[in-house]
Amino acid sequence: MSAVQSPDSTHFVPGSTNGAKGRRGSTVLNPKSYVKKELWEQAPIFTGSTRFDRLHDANNILITGGAGFIACWFVRHLVLAYPHYNVVSFDKLDYCATLNNTRMLDDRPNFAFEQGDITSPADLKRVLRKHKIDTIFHFAAQSHVDLSFGNSYEFTHTNVYGTHVLLERAREHGVNRFIHISTDEVYGDVPVGAADLSETSILAPTNPYSASKAAAEMMVSAYRSSFKLPLITVRANNVYGPHQFPEKIIPKFTMLLQRKQKLLLHGDGSPTRRYLYAGDIVDALDTILHKGTLGQIYNIASKDEISNMEICHRLLHLFGIPAPDSALWLQRTEDRPFNDQRYATDGSKLAALGWQPKMGFDEGLGITVGWYRRFGEVWWGDIGRVLTSFPVVAGNEIWTREEHDELSSSDTEVSLEEENEV
Repeated sequence: MSAVQSPDSTHFVPGSTNGAKGRRGSTVLNPKSYVKKELWEQAPIFTGSTRFDRLHDANNILITGGAGFIACWFVRHLVLAYPHYNVVSFDKLDYCATLNNTRMLDDRPNFAFEQGDITSPADLKRVLRKHKIDTIFHFAAQSHVDLSFGNSYEFTHTNVYGTHVLLERAREHGVNRFIHISTDEVYGDVPVGAADLSETSILAPTNPYSASKAAAEMMVSAYRSSFKLPLITVRANNVYGPHQFPEKIIPKFTMLLQRKQKLLLHGDGSPTRRYLYAGDIVDALDTILHKGTLGQIYNIASKDEISNMEICHRLLHLFGIPAPDSALWLQRTEDRPFNDQRYATDGSKLAALGWQPKMGFDEGLGITVGWYRRFGEVWWGDIGRVLTSFPVVAGNEIWTREEHDELSSSDTEVSLEEENEV
């Protein structure tokens, strides 16, 4: 997109018929829907860059959430870099997943996909036995902080109970490694000027998402102590890159600019996050798999600390929009009920194993924006409602907040009418 004179003032129209329709005007995403073959074949195959000697006690690796963002990168890397490992992608296929993310592996003899839910003991028992799993990477989670303020029960159910079910099934089945993917958000806000937090720092989560991840870690710790389950916990900074569902700031803002729409900026845009390119976290996880010590916790840390406002300016620059015009492209929205100002973690423990991030933020951002400009509109289906401010999600169904408020109000009125009739 060349320099543009002004943003399109039209946003997604509630009640429009864009894409698959659900009840009362929602969009229903279909994670099993493939993009057209000729377009999909043009998509680059992203993996990490690390290679290690084979682990002789790791043969059949289960990756939960394997059709989602970070996990799909790791699935592709393991399948393509290590043909001697059998990799099983296990995914519920919720709204933010898509089989397009691993479609290029379908004909590989060391890859299998299994649809299932981590909160289902039966699903997990079936897949663990069928594939004789000896190693688990647990990515599957509800992960979008904005949604956790409106649907916190789902975060507790998936992130805490789902992790508990997986731990118990892993204990019964017997595994050689269980690597649990957590987040730096469990540490809570880190004041400017404070030292970076090590793995031994106190957990102080401040929102329902991070609280659910911290609670899941408590279950992990309990199974490590009580049952001697061979566990490793990983806490990573914010990850970005191609294949991330466009509800997070970088892909969402990229797609808004692609549609010539304003960037919906929470609050004053001052909160910062440290950003880690997807290829770098894949290399970190590969390093932990092959060189990490059981029972340990590892921060995966970047030094690229960027504010939300700076993200806006860098994206506008990539789209050829002059700096003096940037204010025309920003629309301030209400902030989250609570928004941590910054997170900051110390990654020296993992660095001692030989890992360092390789991708600079500007280069990684350029690769990411290029991918979304080419594939973002088709990879998941109709994302129009996803790009609105504070959309509401239930399963694979998405509403704008205004649509959902109206739906909730209508349902309440119907319920009251039914009670009066009784």
